[in-house]
Amino acid sequence: MKEYTTDKIHNVCFAGQRGCGKTQLADTIAFNTKINNRIGHVDDGSSILDYNPDEISRKTTISAKLLACEWGKGKINVLDCPGHTDFIGELQGCLKVSEAVGVVISANAGVEIGTQIHFKEIDKIGKPRFFFVNKMGAENVKWQSCLTSIKDTFGKNAVAVQLPIGEAQGFKGIVDLLKMKAYTFDGGKRTETEIPADLKDQADAAREALVEVAAETDDALMEKYFDAGTLDDAEILKGLKAGITAATAYPILVGSAYNNIGVQLLLDFITEYLPTPDMMPAVQALKPGQEKPVELPVNTSGKPVGFVFKTVSEGHLGEMVFTKLFSGSIKTGNELKNQQTGSSERINQINVFQGKNRAEVPSIVAGDIGVFVKLKDTHTGNTLAGGGAAITVPPVDFTNPVMDVAIKAKSKGDEEKISNGFAKLKEEDPTFRLVSDPALKQQVLYGQGPTHIDVLVERLKTRYGVEVELVKPKIPYRETVRGKAEKQYRHKKQSGGRGQYGDVYLRIEPNKRGSGFEFKDEIKGGVIPSKYIPAVEKGILEAMQNGGLAGSQVVDIKVALYFGSYHDVDSSDMAFKIAGLMAFKEGFMEAKPVILEPIYNVEITVPDDFTGDVMGDISSRRGKIAGMDPDGKNQTIRASVPQAELYQYSVDLRSMTQGQGVYTLNFSHYEEVPHDVAQKIMEEARREKEQEG
Repeated sequence: MKEYTTDKIHNVCFAGQRGCGKTQLADTIAFNTKINNRIGHVDDGSSILDYNPDEISRKTTISAKLLACEWGKGKINVLDCPGHTDFIGELQGCLKVSEAVGVVISANAGVEIGTQIHFKEIDKIGKPRFFFVNKMGAENVKWQSCLTSIKDTFGKNAVAVQLPIGEAQGFKGIVDLLKMKAYTFDGGKRTETEIPADLKDQADAAREALVEVAAETDDALMEKYFDAGTLDDAEILKGLKAGITAATAYPILVGSAYNNIGVQLLLDFITEYLPTPDMMPAVQALKPGQEKPVELPVNTSGKPVGFVFKTVSEGHLGEMVFTKLFSGSIKTGNELKNQQTGSSERINQINVFQGKNRAEVPSIVAGDIGVFVKLKDTHTGNTLAGGGAAITVPPVDFTNPVMDVAIKAKSKGDEEKISNGFAKLKEEDPTFRLVSDPALKQQVLYGQGPTHIDVLVERLKTRYGVEVELVKPKIPYRETVRGKAEKQYRHKKQSGGRGQYGDVYLRIEPNKRGSGFEFKDEIKGGVIPSKYIPAVEKGILEAMQNGGLAGSQVVDIKVALYFGSYHDVDSSDMAFKIAGLMAFKEGFMEAKPVILEPIYNVEITVPDDFTGDVMGDISSRRGKIAGMDPDGKNQTIRASVPQAELYQYSVDLRSMTQGQGVYTLNFSHYEEVPHDVAQKIMEEARREKEQEG
């Protein structure tokens, strides 16, 4: 592949609902740009993008792929992202490095929940976008119905720049409203023709709507439009490009990736209308010791600064680091500094990826994407900089995981292998967490959903030879008090030689929720020497690790040490520690102890038809509905639900909504457990203690 300047490069991310045909579109682009001599297909495993065994077996994209291709006088870096919500992090990483996003929509389904979820991610960072209505040749396609669903959901900013000639099995061509020409397709080959007579009025009306959107991007164009009632082709081009770049116009294109209809027109559109990296606002970056961001312009003559947005590990190649160069240029042999680790990295090889194929290139320039191999210690989210530049591109803000499972080694002694394996996988996939909780004696894996967790466990086995068993995670309950109690405990022991003596009086009372533990030293007159008081607090803290109800950690409590006595010879730190521990244990049980459970804020988006079922299910899980917001054809339900009731909720929600429901969750607070639930928790804790011995 030849080298291209920044103004000839387009980085385009494909987003959209699972099953809309994003990967098929990328495979057809690979054929049209002569990367592949045939059109690959996901269904038969011949795709050059979905080539990993776990993708071939599931027939779905799991990991975003780079397809670097040449079209016309430019280069297009297509980033094909998974539509499955379990792999939303792949999209978020690719959005960071794309100048525009193609939202692919299945013509026979219209706007789906996945479309809206991805669109919201695009909206968060304000990226230019367009729609590609795919599968126009599928059965039961109604173009007007699909167009209406787009406009109803995304508003007047969504404007058709193409119209289909025919639909469903009759789909055979496209009207280009920008050039007011028509094209028919035979075996992928396009032929220019006149706009069919039966579409002329529809094309004129659609062209008028397009001209209006183009005019609204510029005051001078709007004035000309009002005066003359129209704009010439150059003015439409100028206005539409400005609207796309400013993310105020969302062009709608049509086609059939499977039948190779409209894909060449899409490539023309990308190179003619979408912004290049140098047309976009400067990246906001950070300098050491400065809180205020600085601008990092896309400039080939600047110092090299690259951001690692994706890491892939493949056995024969090792770790491959996908990097977007925001500034400067990088050649093989260059030394770059990892801004997070401080280590120096030598760039021995630069690749461009074309799905599963790769080609070595001597250099990349600002705005381009390259893949570095065999770096020492560089991973997703790191910034690489050269020429003495000390600047960091902020990492991607990935979505919080929504599903938790506990993991157990199938073979004894594999615990360290598990930790090391997941640490390696974490370098490639930052969207999961593995948390070891000594109090619960469990390792808990937090993922984006059941498929995500299945993939992680599979990769742990195939890459690192470790098998794990998935079990229900324990809930991190807490204990506290509602009442007040005073308790004395005298620890006195005499068994020959020096004895033990420590005498304490404690006052125990509740603290404000979330404020933690507060210890007060109220000793007066030296009835307990000050040197023993820290030992009393230490004993209390030790006792708080295992509350008296279910053995959970005690929180949000005030303890005052207000009286006691000591012995000149027999008192010691240990004696006072034991006295503090026992006084707290006994006093805690007299201060109206209660169990607290973690509560999560949940936002669930479901089609209207399933709203009642989902709300009823939330109530059955002891959840409290906080509100409901309409979202196109869907509803977003806001609720707070105990963590104990959310186990396997991803699976249950998908079952309840025919796979269309999605949700996010965030920890909110701890709340007192109802009495009947508390009894069950205590009984379960008692049984576990008996089993342990």
